[in-house]
Amino acid sequence: MRTFLDAKAMAKAMREALAAKNIEIPHSDALEVVARQFGLETWNILSARIERGEGGVPASKAGIVFEQAVPIVRIFDVAKAHEFYLGFLGFSVDWEHRYGDNFPLYTQVSRADLRLHLSEHSGDASPGSNMVVYMRGIAAFQRELAAKDYRYMKPGLEKVDDRLEVEVIDPFGNRIRFMEIVGGD
Repeated sequence: MRTFLDAKAMAKAMREALAAKNIEIPHSDALEVVARQFGLETWNILSARIERGEGGVPASKAGIVFEQAVPIVRIFDVAKAHEFYLGFLGFSVDWEHRYGDNFPLYTQVSRADLRLHLSEHSGDASPGSNMVVYMRGIAAFQRELAAKDYRYMKPGLEKVDDRLEVEVIDPFGNRIRFMEIVGGD
C-alpha cells in the first residue's frame, strides 16, 4: 500500500520532471494531481485516507466525510507574518495568490499536516481571533520555539487539567493555542 510519504515523493518527482522541461508548478498543484492519480478528488481526501489506512471506503455509509478545517488568519504586514509563521513557528509557504499588482495577499502556509490561510483581505477574517491546534510532541515543539529566542514571544509549556498547552500570539493579535491531551492527574 502506498503511504503518505510515497504520495508526497510522487508529487516531488513530478515537479522535478516538469522543471527539467522548464514547466514550473506549485507543490500544492502537484499534490492535487497525485490525488487524482489515486482516483480521489482532492489531496485532503487522499492524505486523510492514507493516514487512516483506508482503501478508498468512505468514512460513513451516508458518504459524508469532513475534511480538515483550515482557519483563515487576518494579517496586515506580509514581512511580519513571514517572520512569525515561517521564521518562528516553522511553517512554509505552499502557495500565494493576489488578484493583481498592489492587491492584498492570500496565502497558504503549512507545517506537517497543519495548514493555515493568511489573508490581507479585510473581509476574510477578524483580527484577534483564537484557534486551538491539537498535536502530539508539544514539549519538543515548545523547546524548539524557545531555542529560536524570538524577540517578541517566549512561550512556555503549561499543564491545564488533562492537557499541555503552548500559546502564541501573532503580530496581529491572533492567538494559537497548541494542545496535547495527556490524561488527568
